[in-house]
Amino acid sequence: MDVCLSYSYHMDDEIAKFIRRVNPPRVVIDNEVCKNVTVIKVDSANKHGILLEVVQVLTDLNLTIKKAYISSDGGWFMDVFNVTDQDGNKVTDEIVLGYIRKSLGPDDSSCYSPRSTIGVKQSVDFTVIELTGTDRPGLLSELCAVLTDLQCNVVNAEIWTHRAKAAAVLQVTDEETCSAVTDPERLSQIRKLLGYVLTGGSRSRRSCEPKTTVSSSLDETYADRKLHQLMFADRDYDEWENNVGDDEDKSGRVVPDVDVSNLHDLDYSVVMIRCKDRPKLLFDTVFTLTDMNYVVSHASIDAEGPEAYQEYYIRHTDGSPVKSEAERQRVIKCLKAAIQRRVSEGLKLELCTSDRVGLLSDVTRIFRENSLTVTRAEVKTKGGKALNTFYVKDASGYQVDAKTIDAIRQVIGQTILQVKGGNTEVKPSSQESQTGFLFGVFKSRSFVNFGLIRS
Repeated sequence: MDVCLSYSYHMDDEIAKFIRRVNPPRVVIDNEVCKNVTVIKVDSANKHGILLEVVQVLTDLNLTIKKAYISSDGGWFMDVFNVTDQDGNKVTDEIVLGYIRKSLGPDDSSCYSPRSTIGVKQSVDFTVIELTGTDRPGLLSELCAVLTDLQCNVVNAEIWTHRAKAAAVLQVTDEETCSAVTDPERLSQIRKLLGYVLTGGSRSRRSCEPKTTVSSSLDETYADRKLHQLMFADRDYDEWENNVGDDEDKSGRVVPDVDVSNLHDLDYSVVMIRCKDRPKLLFDTVFTLTDMNYVVSHASIDAEGPEAYQEYYIRHTDGSPVKSEAERQRVIKCLKAAIQRRVSEGLKLELCTSDRVGLLSDVTRIFRENSLTVTRAEVKTKGGKALNTFYVKDASGYQVDAKTIDAIRQVIGQTILQVKGGNTEVKPSSQESQTGFLFGVFKSRSFVNFGLIRS
């Protein structure tokens, strides 16, 4: 039996390669047919997850997907994407266009690998740390202080907080060697001390037991994919209430409209999403459906205005639709959580300066001392320069006071820390227990109300 199964798997792989050789992927990029957008058409043999792969490539290039039409029923995959660059213009950079053709076309003999995408590279020059746990005041500052004390420098990091949960993927190097930490005893010490920090405030809640993973190699999963998976594993979606007509969650934020219904005559489940548009929204929803092992057979995306409309026709990998009300509610909860995890709340601050060990620890300590909370953070190091982005709010839940920002900039440096965009108004929550602590204090925010979606 084992021999037969192995033979079957080998034959399936060979058949897939044969189909690709006979019917290679076709990528057509047209800058003439539409006035304001670049049209990208992708045709290829169908396989599970191919939509996510295409969306990942476009997302990594920081392209904005204005509209998309997806059809992948049967053995063939056909997509049309209307995209612009970050400034809202057509994509004319030949390097970018060439990368799209190579990544999605027949030249990509590896059938796409997350490691090969722009902005992400395989490396053994850093140690990867994955953290999940209950968010609480000052957590980010404490974690960074511990790493500094352990003579570790944070060179890249992505940090999310959502509904009292915290997740982070960090890449650190040894202060002395500027390379990955490989000593097993030291790795164990890092894991142990970070675990101690994460247990603060959650000892009495067994369900919120923190998780710390330390490795000296880069997993094939992207940081943003991994963050979604970490928070999904920590069941942050369980916090959602799905009462029809609810426009706000318990912390005062407007929730996305998500509905799931079955087309019994066609054996499809229809997922309809309406929410405020933002960068990487399409990636987050497609990844969630794919990671939950649903197949997107057809889809229509419209994000030309301030709101995004997404409609997916999905099935299980065995061809069946959503099978129960409990499963339907779970899909709704998971999609709402995936949409809200990356929402950038607060004032955007950008820090650019020479990198050094302890920089992130010092900056987050200054934020905390001035009663600012960090809702999300992205840390990058390039050419010896630290390029960090923070979204911060006042501890009271109101918009950040200009005097506070001026005081912080005087300490850090007026040219080093820049304010991007205007202040974001936030209303304080009336239910403190549900506000969700952010690596700083607590958060709550109100957006514009959205109406309910009707199938």
